[in-house]
Amino acid sequence: MTVPHMGTSVAIDNPADIIVIVGYFLMVIGVGIWSMFRTNRGTVGGYFLAGRTMVWWPVGASLFASNIGSGHFVGLAGTGAASGIAVGGFEWNALFIVLLLGWLFVPVYLTAGVITMPQYLKKRFGGGRISLYLSVISLFLYIFTKISVDMFSGAVFIQQALGWNIYVAVIALLSITALYTVTGGLAALMYTDTVQTFVIIAGAFVLTAFSFIEVGGYNALLEKYHDALPSERQSREPERYNISARCYTPRADAFQLLRDPVEGDLPWPGVLFGIAIVGGWYWCTDQVIVQRCLAARSLTHVKAGCIMCGYLKLLPMFLMVFPGMISRVLYPEEVGCVVPEVCKEVCGTEVGCSNIAYPKLVVSIMPDGLRGLMLAVMLAALMSSLASIFNSSSTLFTMDIWTRIRPQARDRELMIVGRVWVLCIVSISICWIPVVQAAQSGQLFDYIQSVTSYLAPPIAAVFFLAVFVKRVNEPGAFWGLIGGLFMGLCRMVPEFTFGSGSCIFPSNCPSLVCGVHYLYFAVLLFFCTAALVLIVSYCTPAIPDRNLHRLVFSLRHSKEVREDLDWEEEERARRARREAAERSQARLEEEKEAERPQSCIGRLIGWFCGVSSVQAPEPTEQEVKEASDQMPDISEDPVWKHVVNANGIIMMTVAVFMWGYYS
Repeated sequence: MTVPHMGTSVAIDNPADIIVIVGYFLMVIGVGIWSMFRTNRGTVGGYFLAGRTMVWWPVGASLFASNIGSGHFVGLAGTGAASGIAVGGFEWNALFIVLLLGWLFVPVYLTAGVITMPQYLKKRFGGGRISLYLSVISLFLYIFTKISVDMFSGAVFIQQALGWNIYVAVIALLSITALYTVTGGLAALMYTDTVQTFVIIAGAFVLTAFSFIEVGGYNALLEKYHDALPSERQSREPERYNISARCYTPRADAFQLLRDPVEGDLPWPGVLFGIAIVGGWYWCTDQVIVQRCLAARSLTHVKAGCIMCGYLKLLPMFLMVFPGMISRVLYPEEVGCVVPEVCKEVCGTEVGCSNIAYPKLVVSIMPDGLRGLMLAVMLAALMSSLASIFNSSSTLFTMDIWTRIRPQARDRELMIVGRVWVLCIVSISICWIPVVQAAQSGQLFDYIQSVTSYLAPPIAAVFFLAVFVKRVNEPGAFWGLIGGLFMGLCRMVPEFTFGSGSCIFPSNCPSLVCGVHYLYFAVLLFFCTAALVLIVSYCTPAIPDRNLHRLVFSLRHSKEVREDLDWEEEERARRARREAAERSQARLEEEKEAERPQSCIGRLIGWFCGVSSVQAPEPTEQEVKEASDQMPDISEDPVWKHVVNANGIIMMTVAVFMWGYYS
């Protein structure tokens, strides 16, 4: 296994850096242990939703930290180094989408009384095939895009900074992350995410300051970026390459957010509409994000957390994209290399070395101690995003797949299965390392964005119509998802079969298939799926209103009793759990009579994982009826409602100004 290198590798081996890194790990572990004692981890609501007790600031910090992984530092900085600031549109688009999440989508999820997004679709449409499809496709996206990208990006940084073997580094990080995910549940993640958010922002601010000082300021960056050309391209360029000037010359529109709709690498219609669709899927329907909002104690805290996250999303442009561009200015030979042999020497891949832009800055310009801080920042970003994925995938598997396999499963079994699934995800992630390592690092950012553009728009269309259009029914939603998946695969499979190519080695994929930009394809796929959903829905019977109370936006304040479409399945599951509880109680009584107490080791493991041997009694039919008759509360204090609404308007104003200034 080859380890990429950047000329002379700078290892973090001095006492100051090591003390900072060790101190960071002790702080994270301390916060995790503190949250273990503070929260209830022994129930489904406590483990997966933090008991719905979180206030706005950990909600906002956790939304940001869950989104900002090491892939952002490596991917955003690398793409910024290669092509300029347009990639920042992915970040600034979120300022508008998080408002849709807090104001339009979460109220419906709360009144529906669900824990996972597949559960919402199951209540909204009935049946089980839609929720099963969403669970499987979500787990697929988690493993093969989010986890792989974060692991690869973290490995790039760790290898350059520490010189560790990739397996040692990633296994250690995954083990620590899985430890506090398994033991603490969502509350531990949200509290540690809050701490790590401050670490991420503080460290990134420090590096940005050093970077601008090194390059001579913002105006100097504007002048020098266009002249950041690799000098070795003439002296070392093999004769067999006919390298076009556009392969090594910085783009003329590098400092523009909105670019030519035909020739632009990120065309402006795709940036405005395509990113909005993919962002709508991620921010409004993805389990990782929505689960943090469902853990809030009230709708006002959800909205305030979304606003906090939105303001924090202003920062990646200045803390990641601009430093990436500065890195190209300071190190054009390495970051801007174009000749395949040279790139292979610099970073271990022939398609370009822009992804080393951020690690190169850290190991080159940061002094001792602060270099350790930046490694801690990268570890914080990596661990927080991975931990969020682990917890949310555990929730999906436990609540939507395992309960389908074993409807009689009770809280204790669900807690154990959820924690075991985290360990399975860790194992799959470690096995996926060779595949990620073999991937072309120059195409990593395009890889994750294109995969989501081919698979996510149908999900976004179905959720949008499910929340806002009462007439949409189960056949329409299901066949819309299947049709959208087929259209997405028709584009994704040829592109990955032929390869996305590079500037020097273009792809042989037919232009009829791959010639359409992936953001344009996302828009086309969204509207084709929506049209298919509506056509099938209007050709089949509608769902009565009595089954839709508090499941669609127009009926979110309804006080009428809802007849859930999945009530028969829920009743069977409750009956199976009640029978399992009776058998479990009989076994406990037999063990008590035989005087076989649980061993000390068993009690210690149960406490450590938050799994109690004493099960809460299964609710009676009367208690279930009373609970179902209790309406979810999405009311807000008028004063705080106006405060968060005003802040939402202010944030949109700031976002419009920033878009206008850099367009």
